[in-house]
Amino acid sequence: MDGNRWATIAGFAGALLVLSVLVWVVGVDRTLAALLMADPGALAVVVGIAAVWLTSWGLALWAVLRALGSEVPAHTAILVYAAAVFSNNVTPFGQAGGEPLSALLIASAADSEYETGLAAIASVDTVHFVPSVGYAIVGFTFVAAGAVRLGRNLVFAAVAVAVLAVGLPVAAYMGWRYRYELEAAVVNLFTPLVKLFGRMVPRRSPPTAAVIETRIESFFAAIDRIATDRETLLQTLGFSALGWACLAASLWTSLYAVGHTVPVATVLLVVPVGSIASMVPLPGGSGAIETVLVTLLVSTVPPLSGPAAASAVLIHRGATYLLPTLVGAGVASALGADRVAASAGE
Repeated sequence: MDGNRWATIAGFAGALLVLSVLVWVVGVDRTLAALLMADPGALAVVVGIAAVWLTSWGLALWAVLRALGSEVPAHTAILVYAAAVFSNNVTPFGQAGGEPLSALLIASAADSEYETGLAAIASVDTVHFVPSVGYAIVGFTFVAAGAVRLGRNLVFAAVAVAVLAVGLPVAAYMGWRYRYELEAAVVNLFTPLVKLFGRMVPRRSPPTAAVIETRIESFFAAIDRIATDRETLLQTLGFSALGWACLAASLWTSLYAVGHTVPVATVLLVVPVGSIASMVPLPGGSGAIETVLVTLLVSTVPPLSGPAAASAVLIHRGATYLLPTLVGAGVASALGADRVAASAGE
């Protein structure tokens, strides 16, 4: 626990350092001046848009849980998703680092097996890639059409969009085509690791190979159930697409709040590309995401200055990072307390 605590503190210290360097490079005084002059009404709208975004993606989780037989109320799924976002925001590597904890929170709230919670959050996160690629392609098409020449940062954006557009379908097809072989490989890989970890946990006997295999098969069965449910996929894609539209609208409104109106195509491009930076080893990608967003905004909108872009990005990230983190922390704390109480009663 102490190691995890210090790792978290070190991660946030790194994120603050990156943000500080970003603001220092673009200009501290001018960035603060732009923030202080932001339109209060527009700031309130940004917060409202962030709430709609969180609600949309929470409903995506709700749709997936229903398909898995976990009938939880929509408002519960939204709060649980906020807790999942909180876990992503405080662990390195974003979703990749926070998914194990997210799965535990979902399983606790839905009163389901851990594998079901892991399959649910993994499915939602995977579905989120599809609308993001679509928005990025549309945004890049219009931005590139209006550009005199493709600068270095736009070339980076083009490569990122191409990798997502080509790599995602290929990875999805290969994963589905060889899903049974993948399942067998996961069982062979994780069985000795889980048994070793089980021996290290006090007062717990290590699980048998049969139990581990059954649980892993349960996870893959849940993924298979979601992938073959067309209605659930369409609902989840719809909620996901609405959420991405809200994220783009949040950044656009943040720019408007500091006195700049940019083409919609710009935010449709930079928001999905910026989300790729969440894979860096910083809590929720903080610092890296802001840097990518500012860099792309300045590159795609020549009249936009660095301080104006930085101030808008800080407003956007303040709403879409802090809101789910604060709400999710409370939900995660409550779910954790309930789980401890349940364990004590067993």
